[in-house]
Amino acid sequence: MSKTNENKLVPKLRFPEFEKDGEWKLNKIGNVYSFITTNSFSRDDLNYINGEVKNIHYGDIHTKFSTLFDITKENVPFINESIPLDKFKQENYCKERDMIFADASEDLKDVGKSIELVNLNNEKLLSGLHTILARQINDEIVVGFGSYLFLNDKIRRQIQRESQGAKVLGISATRLSNINIFYPQKTKEQQKIAACLSSLDEFITAESQKLELLKEHKKGLLQNLFPQEGETVPRFRFEEFQNCDEWSEDTLLNIASFRRGSFPQPYGFPEWYDDENGMPFIQVFDVGEDFRLKPTTKNKISELAAKQSVFIPKGTLIITLQGSIGRVAITQYDAYIDRTLLLFEEFHKEIDLKFFAYTIFLLFEIEKQKAPGGIIKTITKEVLSSFVVKMPSIKEQQKIAACLSSLDDLINAQSQKIEALKLHKKGLLQGLFPDINDGYDG
Repeated sequence: MSKTNENKLVPKLRFPEFEKDGEWKLNKIGNVYSFITTNSFSRDDLNYINGEVKNIHYGDIHTKFSTLFDITKENVPFINESIPLDKFKQENYCKERDMIFADASEDLKDVGKSIELVNLNNEKLLSGLHTILARQINDEIVVGFGSYLFLNDKIRRQIQRESQGAKVLGISATRLSNINIFYPQKTKEQQKIAACLSSLDEFITAESQKLELLKEHKKGLLQNLFPQEGETVPRFRFEEFQNCDEWSEDTLLNIASFRRGSFPQPYGFPEWYDDENGMPFIQVFDVGEDFRLKPTTKNKISELAAKQSVFIPKGTLIITLQGSIGRVAITQYDAYIDRTLLLFEEFHKEIDLKFFAYTIFLLFEIEKQKAPGGIIKTITKEVLSSFVVKMPSIKEQQKIAACLSSLDDLINAQSQKIEALKLHKKGLLQGLFPDINDGYDG
């Protein structure tokens, strides 16, 4: 690929064979796509067991469908067979190359989120509730290119500007039709860009599957390296400990001293914050899913606020007590903590801290299984104090901790690899498409 700095409607990165092909075409969505009537079937009108016609619900565009929609790879609900479909004409059924936009969202970044239908496998499909079905008028855009076109930041920002609403944002087909889009006039260049980005997407998907396998492996180890409820030895024990004693049991209160963090009152007072020179202030959303804090905290607090807050040094074990309850972390830096977090300050028995972190995590998982819907709404000090902790010798603790933490390192490294790939994709989406100025997208 070569770079060009010309102030024209051309990308910064362009494949060499297209360098002399001139500017991309600028057009309105409404000149490229026509809009097809959709339905308003709710989730109650759909099922995942049987039917003749499948249906796209806008919620699935937001949460699970791939931008390049291949019906053979997606779990798409059927329309209940009891619902008559006589009113739908042949043109109402989706076709490959169609774009489907979610016309409503509570989040600005997702309003107008879209999928491109690249493979329908000869199945019948309708576009449903809160969707806009767009069909090409003259087939100017090749299959696969449209999905990346509508991921472009410049086009996404236009859609966001055109959205309306207070609590729920929406965009209409009329407003969508006035948005500027741009594309190479030669379909071969479109195909080359789509092939480049789709191959990267396939790589990201493969790496994401590896990550899920690592997480499943860890889940299995957590189940087998620790005794199940009602048991005093784990199902799997390292060879050198197979003839050792059963694990001991004691209440959490007898094993460790713990307390909540705090926040200076009144909450949110401006003088409490210092983004430049302040100390990190850890809250629930700063605790990741990988037994670590996120690299940077959202808030930093001033020296004045720190006097009313709880300080924790690097290496402190904390756990979340609100929101995503039961997330555990061993801190990587000095910080202050919110009262929605619990910190462990002293241990009364010989403990490997990482082993204890996994133990606490599992205890909260057990509580979640007991809670209605698997969601803990609150954990009282009395409940915490009565948690029964099972522990082997310190050497066995260290062996289990080493095994799980090495797996956590692999999971973390794989997560970072995927994030780097996504960042690379974002850069390609910017470089392979023109950076249009206000004269084009205003």
